[in-house]
Amino acid sequence: MPTITINGTNCEFTQGQTILQVANDHAIEIPQYCYHDGLSIVASCRICLADVWAPNPRNDGKLEPYMGGKLHPTCQLEATDGMVVRSDSPKAVANQKSVMEYLLINHPLDCPVCDQAGECLLQDYSYEYGRGESRFQEQKVKQPKKDIGPHVYLYADRCIMCSLCVRFTREVTGTSELLVTGRSDKEEIDIFPGQPLDNELSANVIDLCPVGALLDKDFLFAQRVWFLHSTPTIDGITASGDNIWAEHNEGRMYRFRPRTNLAVNKWWITDEVRYGWKFVESDLRLRSPMTRRHGRLIECDYTRAYTAAGRGLTNKTLAVMVSPMLACEEAFALATLARAIDPKATLALGPVPVQGEDKVFPEGARRDDDNAFIMYAEKAPNARGVRRVLEAFGGEVLSAAEFERRLAEGAFGAVIITGNYASDWATPALLATVEKARTAGCFALVIDTLRSRLTEGCDVLLPGATWLEKAGTFENARNRIQSFEAAIPVIEMAKTEGQLATDLLTLIEGEPADADAPQSETIVVDEQSGQVAPTVTIARPRTRLFNPANTRAQMARTHASLKVFTTQVAHPTVEPKHNASMEIVEL
Repeated sequence: MPTITINGTNCEFTQGQTILQVANDHAIEIPQYCYHDGLSIVASCRICLADVWAPNPRNDGKLEPYMGGKLHPTCQLEATDGMVVRSDSPKAVANQKSVMEYLLINHPLDCPVCDQAGECLLQDYSYEYGRGESRFQEQKVKQPKKDIGPHVYLYADRCIMCSLCVRFTREVTGTSELLVTGRSDKEEIDIFPGQPLDNELSANVIDLCPVGALLDKDFLFAQRVWFLHSTPTIDGITASGDNIWAEHNEGRMYRFRPRTNLAVNKWWITDEVRYGWKFVESDLRLRSPMTRRHGRLIECDYTRAYTAAGRGLTNKTLAVMVSPMLACEEAFALATLARAIDPKATLALGPVPVQGEDKVFPEGARRDDDNAFIMYAEKAPNARGVRRVLEAFGGEVLSAAEFERRLAEGAFGAVIITGNYASDWATPALLATVEKARTAGCFALVIDTLRSRLTEGCDVLLPGATWLEKAGTFENARNRIQSFEAAIPVIEMAKTEGQLATDLLTLIEGEPADADAPQSETIVVDEQSGQVAPTVTIARPRTRLFNPANTRAQMARTHASLKVFTTQVAHPTVEPKHNASMEIVEL
């Protein structure tokens, strides 16, 4: 392969790559503002300029300064075999200092109140490549703060005119809401009159901005980024399977950021996914098991709820409707529980919400285009994975409509219904059917996360957990199976559906539980230097702890068709990158 030397390091590269791309691939730092792998190259920030030497074929391949020895933008110059590049030469360093001085001439000194502080390239490069003091004595040019869309604020006086946001709206979304207006020190980013930044991917410009110019309204002044912990997870509300960093602190969610995966979501996520986690902290979250006594549901402990569930489910014709919002491992645990209670138990896939049609970006692009981004109309993360697991148990897997029809006909003596949707999902027809079946003597166990009309009309209610509170795997619309990790602890006295199924299975199998053991425990979360260690209270398992990794191994052992869960699962491999400007020290 051809090789190039960058700052003394020999690097192999693929023909067609630019010098900066080669440096990034080999973890060699060359400062950069306006470059992004997914956007066109404009070479406007000029901080990546470097000394370039190349073999001269007219002089027996002797190494000579490229094009007379002037500095070249490494983001734009294609690498050739034998090149020698120095971004740390005196001439290149002098350019870096000049560029930083130019960018900071009118920049406000508001780092202490800027949300970008701690992950700002302007801060980092000012420290690494800038001057120790400013020589600018004149009055700074002030630009206004602008509300440019439902999710984004523009602090124009912080902008360095890298144009990443403008190129994003033109090349990725195709909506072109943003433009560059004015000239010289009056140049600024703006929107077309009457056309706010309001497309389905609009908030990605916040991630693209290398400084604190474009800020998230939802995250504004919410948390310092150096306190945030990043956990790799998957989109849990649509079929896209978008890779995400879930960022949290002290057991509380603060924001989502896209996690690069060129095979799935590239560098982007939709606004729907970015802000779709809010139901996790909803006031409607179920926090305690409940059983029906004297015609009404009352809160109780897990021992009483499990006993009532075990009594109501056994010795009856059983059916289980597994929600497509659950992980594959939880579907396996629930199906295992159902077949342990009734070897002929009916398995069904819960309702799969669909809103409109799939949308491809940029507008007019084909689905099979390498640069296309697809927003899926299917609003369930794991319909294919749940169906794959249930089919492995044999027998017909009913649709939600067929399950509802057979329940209305009185075919079942007991049902387990799981939800975990982001809103009140049960239709009036399903509510009426469940109520009619209960009146006829059918026992109904509901496992859900939010209070709804359905949770009020069952015999036993068990509080479940959202995908951010557990680990597992989802299979997306492209049949890609991906794993994700738990970001925050399960809300107090709730349990994951896998743990609930495991607890009930141990009860059915007669495995003894310690009656004197506490039903909850206090754990420390997100412990780090510079903060008092926070604690949260979580519910304890009845006996065995549900472990998704062990469950995947069991799935592969017991069902040949489920071996894909040990051989074809895509695990997160990318580490979160935080270039915190503030050093945290132990006191």
